Amino acid sequence: MLDSEIADLKRGSLRLQSMPLPQRRKLLDKCVDEVLRQADAWVAAACQAKGIPVDRPLAAEECLGGPASTMRYLQLVAKTLLDVEHFGQPQLPGPVVRNSLGRLAVPVMPVARLYDALLFRGIQASVWLLPEADNDDLFTRFWETVDPANPKIAGVLGAGNVSSIPVTDALHQICFQNASVLLKLNPVNAYLEPTFQKAFRPLIESDLLRIVCGGSDVGAAMVHHPDVSAVHLTGSHHTHDAIIWGADHAERDQRMQADLPLLNKKVTSELGNVTPWIVVPGSYTKRQLRSQAEHVVASIVNNASFNCIATKVIVTCEDWPQREIFLSLVESMLQRLPARQAYYPGAVDRYERAVGKAISSDDGTLPWTLIRNASPEHAPELFKEESFVCVCAETAVKAASAEAFLEKAVDFVNHQLFGTLSMTLTIPEAWHKANRELVELAVSRLKYGSVCINHWAGIVYGMMSPPWGGHHGSTLRKPESGLGFVHNTFSLKNVDKTVLVGPLVSYPKPVWFPTHRSSHRAAKQLAKFYQNCSPLRLPSVFWHAMRS
Repeated sequence: MLDSEIADLKRGSLRLQSMPLPQRRKLLDKCVDEVLRQADAWVAAACQAKGIPVDRPLAAEECLGGPASTMRYLQLVAKTLLDVEHFGQPQLPGPVVRNSLGRLAVPVMPVARLYDALLFRGIQASVWLLPEADNDDLFTRFWETVDPANPKIAGVLGAGNVSSIPVTDALHQICFQNASVLLKLNPVNAYLEPTFQKAFRPLIESDLLRIVCGGSDVGAAMVHHPDVSAVHLTGSHHTHDAIIWGADHAERDQRMQADLPLLNKKVTSELGNVTPWIVVPGSYTKRQLRSQAEHVVASIVNNASFNCIATKVIVTCEDWPQREIFLSLVESMLQRLPARQAYYPGAVDRYERAVGKAISSDDGTLPWTLIRNASPEHAPELFKEESFVCVCAETAVKAASAEAFLEKAVDFVNHQLFGTLSMTLTIPEAWHKANRELVELAVSRLKYGSVCINHWAGIVYGMMSPPWGGHHGSTLRKPESGLGFVHNTFSLKNVDKTVLVGPLVSYPKPVWFPTHRSSHRAAKQLAKFYQNCSPLRLPSVFWHAMRS
């Protein structure tokens, strides 16, 4: 099984080791064109599978989370390769600075060539590096790690929920690990296989990529194939443990105790997360409260909540005077949105476990559900298990001040919630300005791969230039939200976390908001813009983005 694909990839990997950077760029440029040609079919297939009308605003999810973000990734990597050709290393979008804690903060967004400052107004992202990082040695020099005598083949187990995940995970292995890739699609979105075969034909014809479908038997054959030297997976920590330590619980425990993994290969992963959203108490305007409520709602409902970064726990201050107003805004917005098809397997069972009762609906949908005043003592499953379904809990922390609340909230999410992938803080503007060092200290203490202020972490994923993955403290025995990072198009090393900051009120309305009336048209124009990043295409993007 898979021997034919592996033989092809061996030849491709040997060529890749000696492939000049200009030739690599040309392959990526060809993929950009092919992805755009297939974009409509890509989006239509995903919409049909998820019960979304292709001509309605909800279709924006499938464009933004599919061809648009994939094309953005390809453009960013091509620019990095060009920079290496001309300057010997990637060129950052701004100066590296030291924050108040003395940590190096490397800017990764906005990217000028992609007109981020116009398209994503007010949003900035930087990568905080580990304390030992050296300002003169920022980059993992992937272009110098080739080994012509040692072909590398990576096996990628693709995610079933967001369509850009499997292909950008594969591209990361090709572009930054110098490995050809055997990509196994998840059975949930295997319907995209014909589209992917066409969209990535340049890589397939160069024997750098093979795409296969199948069940766990095909996955097992891939990860254990002797010529597959590295494995990357996106899924649950249960899948990770079964692959690394064995599916049998007794065998798994014995192997863990003896430190004898079943799979002795380099393994990277992106796993689950009980994603928190901390709301720091303060005096917010009505406009700010409403905007932040809609940010939270967007993070819950995107992709019918089948996201590892869907907000699952809102952390508020028990005595915050605006708490009831804010939660009522979130709840009322959720109630006004139509229920979505529960297309991901096992959703009904997970929903019933999370809410503690059976669901009576038989139309294939599940209701948006906010559970207020939850606690780890009375409902541990909401805090320790990723439900991967349309349920969000709210819990209150008692504190006498915003400063005390922030400290307690950080401890709470670090120790009471499962996962280390991403989280968000909503912070009052004036308080933030007056307590910048305190906020930076809190951010440094948060054990998450991405920490966002006022915005959903889905933006970090979609921007592609930041590293994306769980907190670096994970291990094979305790992977939490995964090992290693993907995306990271500036090839940074010594990564601690990505920190993204945006305004409390977003204008124009973000196209990922579920109430945006023309988001599907704006997303389609954005995908076209990413073909060549010509400013001539920007007016079409703005026209539809403003019609919110």
